[in-house]
Amino acid sequence: MSILAPPSDGFPLSVPAVVIGAGACGQVAALTLRDAGVEVVLLERDALAQGSTALSSGMIPACGTAAQAALGVDDPAELMAEDIQAKCHGEADPAIVAAVCAESGPAVDWLTERHGVPLSVVEGFHYPGHRRLRMHAPPSRTGAELMAALTAATAAAGAELLTGAQVTDLFADDDGRIHGVGYRRPDGQRETIGCGALVLACNGFGGNAEMVRRHIPEMASADYFGHPGNQGDAVRWGQALGADVRHMSAYQGHGSVASPHGILITWALIMQGGIQVNRLGRRFSDEQQGYSEQAVNVLAQPDGLAWTIFDDRLLALGREFEDFRRAEGAGALRSGRDAATLAAATGVPAGALAATLRDAAALAGGEGRDVFGREFTAAPALVPPYHAIRVTGALFHTQGGLRIDARARVLRADGRPLPNLYAGGGAAAGVSGDTVSGYLSGNGLLTAVTLGRIAGRSVAAQVGGKGADRRRLIRPGE
Repeated sequence: MSILAPPSDGFPLSVPAVVIGAGACGQVAALTLRDAGVEVVLLERDALAQGSTALSSGMIPACGTAAQAALGVDDPAELMAEDIQAKCHGEADPAIVAAVCAESGPAVDWLTERHGVPLSVVEGFHYPGHRRLRMHAPPSRTGAELMAALTAATAAAGAELLTGAQVTDLFADDDGRIHGVGYRRPDGQRETIGCGALVLACNGFGGNAEMVRRHIPEMASADYFGHPGNQGDAVRWGQALGADVRHMSAYQGHGSVASPHGILITWALIMQGGIQVNRLGRRFSDEQQGYSEQAVNVLAQPDGLAWTIFDDRLLALGREFEDFRRAEGAGALRSGRDAATLAAATGVPAGALAATLRDAAALAGGEGRDVFGREFTAAPALVPPYHAIRVTGALFHTQGGLRIDARARVLRADGRPLPNLYAGGGAAAGVSGDTVSGYLSGNGLLTAVTLGRIAGRSVAAQVGGKGADRRRLIRPGE
């Protein structure tokens, strides 16, 4: 990958806007541009548009939505901003936090009402750090369904999605103005396209082992649950153009990925009363602080493994999630009529597991205080029969990236914006501060959707719909 001078003879094809990356951020940016009448080309390295979004649970936190209002949920943007800053200890840029919170509700309503993306409020429990029911997800509670809906919407809107197009070069002048991009096709052929503005929506650097070792050393040996294409291209291109970066040590982890199946197990089990124990049968943390920082806690246990333990009540809740059903179908679930038989099924010491379950039940009944600080009384005690899934901690996606302003413009080190470069989602510095503990549930899709929408509006305002060359792009195999 490189930054090259614009070709003297121009480009064979030019459009007002190009978006690199067709995950949630890129798709939303493209939809926004098409709504504004702007021609846009989405360039996606893979044969199918999926990205890290498809690997997620598809949950977008948003406030002040029509779906919330129908449930009587009062959730002003200021409250959501407070929750984000409380989780990251005030380390996030207040202007970016305010912008994404203000945009979240209108963006979700626009996706559902105008573009038919099926999103509803996830009811029954609050995710860690959220004081309102504000998670919006498709019926299956999977990112794959969200991506399918977004891809269908962009196609219906007339956005040009070119898959099998791995961007390798940006063409820019000495002032940092982007004139076009170069990309490689699956057969090795190289092509170029000119643009009036560029949106970087190609996520972060979780798939780049060297960058992870440098910026997030505690996760250098962890399983990576994101998309392997997240190689840090946006950060490296931006820095080569003089852009600033922020929060490079921030990331989203997850402390409940079924092992060895590699399937995400919903954190709803923990928030509604489930616990985690290590192979010694003992709890080791306040599980409800957040699933992101729990990744570090799980990885610190013997073999980097833990058991998520729950009962029939929570088994029924888990089965509402498609990923959980997949894990169960793959044989991840172990069960026992009591502590002793569950211990036999999981291989943990029976006495220690029985004592842990007795202690947790007592805490749920208001007896004593948890040594890790967890509040157990908000959910019923676990009762036999019991169930368990072996899990590990994993790195999902990075939260640091290019510094942007509230219009999603990429900023130089001195705070001036680059002329026509925008970023969102994992390509941009997020709202999680500097550490894993700053990640509030859903921050990844929050900034993907809202910054994609903001970037799309900003590009539309800059380039309008003029100057498009509508010659058809050639797809692989044509």
